[in-house]
Amino acid sequence: MDDSRWATVLGFAGALVVLGALVWLVGVDETVTALTSADPGGLALVFGIAVLWLTTWGLALWTVLRALDAPLPAYMAVLVFAGAIFSNNITPFGQAGGEPLSALLISTAADSEYETGLAAIASVDTIHFVPSLMYAVVGFTFVAAGAVRLGRNLMFAAVAVAVLTVGLPVGAYLGWRYRYELEATVVRLLTPLLQFLGRVVPGRSPPSKGGIEHRIEGFFAAIDRVAADRWTLVQTLGFSALGWACLVASLWTSLYAVGITVPVASVLLVVPVGSIASIAPLPGGSGAIETVLVTLLVSTTPATLVVATSAVLIHRGATYWLPTLVGAGVATALGADRATTRG
Repeated sequence: MDDSRWATVLGFAGALVVLGALVWLVGVDETVTALTSADPGGLALVFGIAVLWLTTWGLALWTVLRALDAPLPAYMAVLVFAGAIFSNNITPFGQAGGEPLSALLISTAADSEYETGLAAIASVDTIHFVPSLMYAVVGFTFVAAGAVRLGRNLMFAAVAVAVLTVGLPVGAYLGWRYRYELEATVVRLLTPLLQFLGRVVPGRSPPSKGGIEHRIEGFFAAIDRVAADRWTLVQTLGFSALGWACLVASLWTSLYAVGITVPVASVLLVVPVGSIASIAPLPGGSGAIETVLVTLLVSTTPATLVVATSAVLIHRGATYWLPTLVGAGVATALGADRATTRG
C-alpha cells in the first residue's frame, strides 16, 4: 500500500477514534436511542436539504467554469463538485489536502488544463468564506445579545468570528495587491521541487523552468479572470450563500428530528464556526467538526449533550457521507475515462 493510501487509512482510523470517543463520553445507549427514535419525515427532509446544498455549490463551480471558458453542463458540474468533496473528505486537512485531486477531476471533466481546474476550485472555495462569515457574524450578534455571559465556548466562537472577520479581508487584499510578487515567489519555490520530482519519479522527465512558469502564470491568470468578472462573482456568491443556508437548515432540521426546536441564530453561528475544524489533520475534518458542533450547540441552545450529538451525527451523515459516496462514483468514472483516454 502506497503512502497516500496509508495516510487515508490512518486518517479515517483517527476520525473513527475521535467520533467513538465523543459517542462514548455522551453515552452509547442514549445516543442510539435518540437516533432510532428520530422522526422519519425529518430525516428524509435532512437528506433532501443535503441534495439541495450539493446542487447549489455545484452550480457555483458551474458558474466559475463558464467564466474560465471551460464550461460543463450544470448537472455535470454538480456531479464533479461531489467528486471534489469526495477528495476533500478522504484526505487530511480537508480542502487544503484535497484540492490537487479536485483540480484533476475538474480538468478531466471539463477537458481543460490542470491549472484551470485548480483555479476553479480555489476560486469557489475562497468565495465560500464570504457568506459563511456573514452568517457567523449575524448568528453571533443575536446569540451574544441574548446571553447572560459569554462562556468559554462562546469566547472561542467570538475569537473565531473575529479572526475570520479581520483575517479574510486582509488576506484577500494582500493576496490581490501583491499577486505578481506572490506569483514570482511560487515559481521560485516550486521550480526546484518539481524538477527534482521529475527526475526521481519513474516515467517522468523533469519539467523546464519555462514550462513551470507558464503553468503557474496560467493559474494566476485564471484567478484574475474570475476576480475581474463581477457577474460571475455575484452569481457564485449567490449560490454559495444558498448552500450555506441549506447547511444551516440541515442542522436545524436534524435537531427538530430528534425532538428539539432551537433558535435559528444559534445554528447560523454554529455551522460556519464548526467548519473551521476541517483544518484538523483528519479526512474532511471528520471527528473534529462533530466535536465542535456539539460543543457549540450545547453552549448556545437548550439541547442536551445526547440530543446535540444525535442531531450532529444525522446532519453530518447527510452532508458528509452522501456527497462522499456520490463523489466516489464520479471520481472512479472520471479516473477510468482518463485512463481510457491515455490508452
